Amino acid sequence: MVVKIIENKEEKIEMADLIADLKKSQKVDYSGAIFTFEGIVRGKEDEMTLDKLILTTPDVEKTTEEIEKIVESAKIKYNVFEISVIHHIGEFYTGDPLFLVAVLGNHRGETLDALKDVIERVKFEVEFKKEEISNEGVKTIMAGG
Repeated sequence: MVVKIIENKEEKIEMADLIADLKKSQKVDYSGAIFTFEGIVRGKEDEMTLDKLILTTPDVEKTTEEIEKIVESAKIKYNVFEISVIHHIGEFYTGDPLFLVAVLGNHRGETLDALKDVIERVKFEVEFKKEEISNEGVKTIMAGG
């Protein structure tokens, strides 16, 4: 399991890295599915054109611990083997990756359900602040947005 908050693109971890790490698990012989999600910066929405996005969290250590708890809960609830999460903070532009999740499980159903659960819980339960700087000004979105 990998759970990391990466600040200002200081480290480059891509989805292929997460998948390769999951395939090193001792449980890979019992696995039948890997599902992944890559959340990226959206550049347009309705009339808004994004110039840049600034994503922060007040306490990186606490945020990491909260994501770890979500991951452990999902592993138990859905009986999957491994879940890895990378969340970036800092300044981003259209198409930049923000949030990577990869899940290794026995069957596709519970593996996909675990992926969805982690995505939604991180989005709504973990304290992140998004500032969208666009042609319409600055819009601030707290956790859950």
